[in-house]
Order: sequence, then C-alpha cells, then structure tokens
Amino acid sequence: MRSSKLPKDFYIQEDVQRIATQLLGKILFTHVDGVLTGGLIVETEAYNGITDKASHAYGRRYTGRTKVMYLEGGVSYVYRCYGIHDLFNVVTGPKDIPQAVLIRGIEPVEGIDYMLRRRNMEKLNPKLSAGPGTLTKALGITNSFNGKSLSCGDIWIEDVGQVLLEQDIIATTRIGVDYAKEDALLPWRHYIRGNRFVSRK
Repeated sequence: MRSSKLPKDFYIQEDVQRIATQLLGKILFTHVDGVLTGGLIVETEAYNGITDKASHAYGRRYTGRTKVMYLEGGVSYVYRCYGIHDLFNVVTGPKDIPQAVLIRGIEPVEGIDYMLRRRNMEKLNPKLSAGPGTLTKALGITNSFNGKSLSCGDIWIEDVGQVLLEQDIIATTRIGVDYAKEDALLPWRHYIRGNRFVSRK
C-alpha cells in the first residue's frame, strides 16, 4: 500500500471538524533517537478556537502556552496535563485562527517493541496507546515537540490510503471538558467504530 505525507494544504482547511474526522485512519510517525515508531490514528477531538469554551484559546486567550495555536496549521501543539502527561495536538486552520485537533488514541503499527519499552510493558494491548497521555509516551513525544512542523522533521502524519465510510466513524462528546458547560455536550470527539485502541471515559 502506497503512503504519502500529508501536504500543508490539508492542515490549513478552515473546518476543524472535517480535519478531525479526516485524520482517522492516517498514521502518526515519530523518529526519536534513531528509532521510527508510528500508529494508526483511531480517535480525535476537535477544538474550535476562540468560540469553543473547551479550547485553550477560548475568548482569544493568547499566552505563552497558546501562542502556538495561532500559527498557520501544520504544526504540533504539545502541552502538559495535570503536570504529568504531554498531550499532542495538530494545529489546524489559517494563521491567527487557533484551532486544534487532539489525538486521543492510536493503534501501533511501527516500532512496537520500542513503544512497549517506553511504556514499560511486555505485551501489546490497548493500554499501550489508547489515551492521549499514553500514546505520546509510546511515540516518544515530549514538550520538546511543541511548535514543530508536521511537514518536515521528526514528527509527521501519512495517508496510507485507508478509506473510512461514514458508518465507520462515531461522533460523541469530548472527554474531561465539563468546565466548558454547554460546549462539553458538543459531539466533537470522533473515533473508529469497534477499534480496541479507542480510549475509555
């Protein structure tokens, strides 16, 4: 099966929901310390910039952390959650439109032995990379990846030609955003139906 790195144009689409669903079935790769690892993206969450109460950039909030979100789409936004987990997001949309897609789950496909070592695990199971905090550890993603281009360098996403039908994709509410009130009820979490590497609430 032929694969190709996603072009810049993919990331600067204005509809963050569309990108969140289109990322499903693509492969997220990292090349860290000479090691190539990758996983099929099976779960995403969309964050719609300044109008989304769950977004870090809600109300046009601009801080040392959120400034990456205002860059033109096609860079990574990595932030630390609860002082423990580094979470990986894809910045999308035109410059100064702070949208992002959180990658919540991947199914390991490349460098699985190395991913297991990073997670101190012996056998492949969903605990390896089902969840935004575990997948970053498995792929070796840290805060040092924040602001990196997804078009060149040591982190990128490839299209491997997997076609998902509308019935293959579930849309539901996002996880851990109760503070967003009515926006917490928006069906902006997307995942591949039946995939065992989808995170659990």
